[in-house]
Amino acid sequence: MKDDSTEPTIEFYERPYGHQEMMTLNTESTVKFITVNPGHHLSLHRHEKRDEWWTVLNHPLAVEIGGRAWTAKPGERIWIPRGIAHRIGNTGRSPGQFLEIAFGFFDEDDIERLADHYYVPG
Repeated sequence: MKDDSTEPTIEFYERPYGHQEMMTLNTESTVKFITVNPGHHLSLHRHEKRDEWWTVLNHPLAVEIGGRAWTAKPGERIWIPRGIAHRIGNTGRSPGQFLEIAFGFFDEDDIERLADHYYVPG
């Protein structure tokens, strides 16, 4: 992974069983599946030591990145460069999931929490 915060390339391979998408190869990364309960969102936060790449999995989720907000649909990929404020939330009626791949050193102490209110207003 380059150290200039550029979005990685996905490699797509057809296989006899279907296909695979390779998102990391020989890089320092952390992979998480995150579930957001209905009416909740992650804290608004940023970090300086890693970039993140999210893929929305099962239903639309509310995304905020650098002051921009939108509803991301399942399958949508979202790039979050280091140093940019971001969060994701769930305004739906069932748990929402996304895949997070963090590129760079993962350290909870690196997280700068800007707002820790975890409930979606409404």
